[in-house]
Amino acid sequence: MYDIKWIRDNAETFDRGRARRGLEPISAQLFAFDDARRAAIAELQKAQERRNAASKEIGAAMKAGDSAKAEALKAEVAQIKETWPQLEESERYAIAELDAALASIPNTPLDSVPDGKDENDNVEVTRWGTPRAFDFTPKEHFEIGEGLGLMDFETAAKLSGARFVVNKGPLARLERALAQFMLDLHTTDHGYVEVAPPLLVRDDAMFGTAQLPKFREDQFSVTAGRQVATGQPDASEALVPTADYWLIPTAEVPLTNLVRESILDEAQLPMRMTAGTYCFRAEAGAAGKDTRGMIRQHQFYKVELVSITTPEQSLEEHERMTGCAEKVLQALELPYRKVALCTGDMGFASQKTYDLEVWLPGQGKYREISSCSVCGDFQARRMGARYRDADGKPRHVHTLNGSGVAVGRALVAVLENYQEADGSVTVPLVLRPYMSGLTHIAPTAR
Repeated sequence: MYDIKWIRDNAETFDRGRARRGLEPISAQLFAFDDARRAAIAELQKAQERRNAASKEIGAAMKAGDSAKAEALKAEVAQIKETWPQLEESERYAIAELDAALASIPNTPLDSVPDGKDENDNVEVTRWGTPRAFDFTPKEHFEIGEGLGLMDFETAAKLSGARFVVNKGPLARLERALAQFMLDLHTTDHGYVEVAPPLLVRDDAMFGTAQLPKFREDQFSVTAGRQVATGQPDASEALVPTADYWLIPTAEVPLTNLVRESILDEAQLPMRMTAGTYCFRAEAGAAGKDTRGMIRQHQFYKVELVSITTPEQSLEEHERMTGCAEKVLQALELPYRKVALCTGDMGFASQKTYDLEVWLPGQGKYREISSCSVCGDFQARRMGARYRDADGKPRHVHTLNGSGVAVGRALVAVLENYQEADGSVTVPLVLRPYMSGLTHIAPTAR
């Protein structure tokens, strides 16, 4: 979220950043909103000052025996009191109008972000690993999983509808092993502190990381309820809504918000946190995309990385965080490429994003498995997250987030890259300690 003062001081830079995202300039419109806000505040302040002055003049007039003047002043004060609610409402409206406009504006891309309209303009940075040469036609993950008798979309659809899956037996354990391996790697080798956060959050938390208000339709909301007696002993109880929550779309939300409305000491930074959680996304704009399989699910497991830094640390931390996610794929020996997202494809809160795309032989292409972004102070301003520098001055922190990595998609990649001609799947070496030494997952007896 932007500071209107910064926009006034950097209007050309602000509008140029919007243009790079393919958006119209709006600084002039924001200034009009800000002028209206300032005018409303000034009008209310003027009325308050006049009310206070008139109240004093009433006392002086009565002391001087000038009852006519005192009555006129009383009438003036009464008139101010009558218009006061309208003045307060005008002030509230003007402030809300500007705040709503500022909340809807995406972050400004860094100069190093490539210009472009969509994913076709993203720039490949590096590749790692060589895709395996198969002596048979590789299958897609859902064909492998169903062939193993351990991946069930049909039953999941009966339980919950489309975009859900039931994994069973060694396949469920393999998914759990992937998550455990990632968390162990990030906490032991990469210095992240593991956190077990809530999966339900309130509006303020979703606003802080910029899922709200713009991406409301992409989220799942949950209504809490309580049983209320009807007064009739034999009647069924009524569920009455009492509060609303949001299911987290990523652990970025609770992890980043751990520092909301706080002032940290500079010595605490950088702060690095990781969490393995289920995530929930409505996939409102994904109709017709990846309708089969586990690539795009409403519920999925992901290991998230979040860093809180000073402004001076954030760009170096972005490279470090991306490298930590790369280490996961390297340890699993999964070929991947690192891509710098262009201005037209990057996320709303991001200043710069790297995607890691893993090779899927069943699809014959690279697919995203991790996205690592530096957000500058964009989220910090929405959360009120600051730190105190060496001079004792509070400054907004910088925030970063990345997938370290998406566990469901890692399972997809392992199935496709480690599949064998007989329908079995070889367990990657690094995961075998988490699988009690199991080396292969073979099809189950029907």
